[in-house]
Amino acid sequence: MPKLFLSTVLSLVLFSFTSKPTLPDSARAAGVRAAIWPQLQKDLKNCGFRDDKPIYIRLFKEPGVLEIWVKSGMQYKLFREYLICAYSGGLGPKQKERDGKCPEGYYAITPPQLQPMSSYHLAMNIGYPNAYDRQHGFTGNLIMIHGNCASIGCYAMTDEKIDEIYTMVYEAFVHGQKSVPVHIYPFKLNTQLLETHSEWPQYAFWKNLKPGFDLFERRHIPPEVTVVNNDYHFR
Repeated sequence: MPKLFLSTVLSLVLFSFTSKPTLPDSARAAGVRAAIWPQLQKDLKNCGFRDDKPIYIRLFKEPGVLEIWVKSGMQYKLFREYLICAYSGGLGPKQKERDGKCPEGYYAITPPQLQPMSSYHLAMNIGYPNAYDRQHGFTGNLIMIHGNCASIGCYAMTDEKIDEIYTMVYEAFVHGQKSVPVHIYPFKLNTQLLETHSEWPQYAFWKNLKPGFDLFERRHIPPEVTVVNNDYHFR
């Protein structure tokens, strides 16, 4: 066998192994995936989705819903909605450790943030504090979307629901997605509903979130989010 050909084959084999993401895992998480991923694949196909496309997560404290959107063509389409089993602190962003609040704003899950051995069944760290939180001096950490339906400061799902959500995120990483956006709102930030909260102390913060909400509602593509001069900016 020519040396050049052998070298090329070995390089391709090496790349095929090294290019696969290294993801945190556990026997529990692997067992969950084995049990439910085949059915999720069927459900995705029945809804017109492929099972290897990027996903996007959006949460609303009111009415307490977590949405999973899947990329289809150039846009994202809603795949599934889950009722949030429990969250604490009511409306408004988390600002300091042990304030009992759940964050609002623009976050993301990356592979190292998976928590497959969580004491709350399965969990995913949403990445609080983000750049906005740090610029405002907000404190606290280890804010999760997890199971066990009980939480102070986290978004808790039933174990059955977190099994699906966690598996969707894991498989998105397996298929090459680097980061899953998690955008958290107090409620749907349409103009009419936002104005009914104009007397709330968080009103200015929610107005800053609104352009990102509007962009997704209009385009069905998660906006690119940056923080400039202590405010969220979108494109």
